[in-house]
Amino acid sequence: MWFLGMDVGTGGTRAVIVDANGKLVSGASSEHAPFRTPHPGWAEQDPEDWWRAAQEAIRAAIAAAPEPREPIAALGLTGQMHGAVMLDENGAVLRPSLIWCDTRTQPECDWLHQKIGYEKLIELTCNPALPNFTLTKLLWVKTHEPEIFAKIRHIMCPKDYVRYRLTGEFAIDVQEASGTLLLDVTHRRWSREVAEAAGIPMGWLPQVYESPEVCAKISDTAAGLTGLAAGTPVVAGAGDQGAGAVGMGILQPGSVSATIGTSGVVFAATAEPTKDPKGRLHTFCHAVPGVWHVMGVTQSAGLSLQWLRNTFFAGQSYDALSEAAAKIPAGSQGLEWAPYLLGERTPHLDPEVRGAFAGIHSSHTAAHFTRAVLEGVAYSLQDTFTLFAELGIPVSGIRLGGGGARGPLWRRIQAGIYGHAVEILTAEEGGAFGCALMAGVGVNHWANLDQACGQAIEVAQRIEPDPADRAAYEPGYAKWRELYPALRSLR
Repeated sequence: MWFLGMDVGTGGTRAVIVDANGKLVSGASSEHAPFRTPHPGWAEQDPEDWWRAAQEAIRAAIAAAPEPREPIAALGLTGQMHGAVMLDENGAVLRPSLIWCDTRTQPECDWLHQKIGYEKLIELTCNPALPNFTLTKLLWVKTHEPEIFAKIRHIMCPKDYVRYRLTGEFAIDVQEASGTLLLDVTHRRWSREVAEAAGIPMGWLPQVYESPEVCAKISDTAAGLTGLAAGTPVVAGAGDQGAGAVGMGILQPGSVSATIGTSGVVFAATAEPTKDPKGRLHTFCHAVPGVWHVMGVTQSAGLSLQWLRNTFFAGQSYDALSEAAAKIPAGSQGLEWAPYLLGERTPHLDPEVRGAFAGIHSSHTAAHFTRAVLEGVAYSLQDTFTLFAELGIPVSGIRLGGGGARGPLWRRIQAGIYGHAVEILTAEEGGAFGCALMAGVGVNHWANLDQACGQAIEVAQRIEPDPADRAAYEPGYAKWRELYPALRSLR
């Protein structure tokens, strides 16, 4: 039997097929239309485009699988977190989705903190109100588009809309729901107190499931559109960070991942919900039943390198930029990058701060700027490890994922800045892979996620911190931390 996992990302949807041994059989992707930014800080996508891409990715992944093909026994979904999809009583989309990187909702955050109380909201949901979270987006629509808000009957996140189109069911997992600001994360259920305070009817919320739990089946209509068999079980899945952590084997306390995609995430599994009284870390339910996780986010991680290349080095490959940067000493000879292109989440919770280069000297070359960006992103992720130490969150090992795991220079920089050995996996397929494993657990092929990951995941390389790098990065990080207060004072 085979299992399918699908990731409804920001730039596209990817489907992968995994065999009974947890090995990748095939995969395929379909791009999304670029998200729209009608105003600075806004970011919207059309849910119908996700559904189109999902159909294409599933069909292409099945077509790419070798003969003889085995039946898809179950599937799981992941995707970009925090997006707000609003449907009417007939299940029709009411407006484009406000997605994760939309930051227009600071006034709604302020209102929630005033209405409920900052500390009380953290007590109820383990998190403060942030512009990225789903609830604040719903409140923006309530204030600015009341005629649309009045028609809402169902609300969900991006991958859960795709599940609705696949199955006709309204469902969400506890990990994804944690990022809505409507979940009682400690007890893994919706928070009636927060919903009522915000004016969100409980009837709008989908049923909550644990991530490997079967919650729906493929409908006859979707079967005809995708090539999947009608009645195929669908597990709840998880948001992209929870599913990606499963795909990397980050399951039990002490295990940590540092993933650099468009944003950057440091993710640690915990035995209980660890609440930061200041709300600097996200505390969510994990995709592993009975486990939680904490998560720090750098808004513009891989985006920083993409921006640098597209703006100043158009036509050059990332490999060429990295090769040149590898010749520059650790610390970039005093050049620093603050990766705040979209504001910053961890630890500053500041949507208004902006990025900057500092310490520019006439001797600095293009390669210095590239290395400074790589180091600045890693310094920003180190802010999360600093919080882990402050809150007593254990770190026994770090696995790297995303674009930051693919280049040898960025791997070395991260090991040096984090001060821990880092591991690279043989095959890192991310969240879609993790959801395929969840699907196998959901239909009892594996007893649990530990067993699934134990069979499916292999470490390819372990990189120890270079002592010379550590000698440069320890004082370098202390100096880099002075950038944020200086940039904040410029507003």
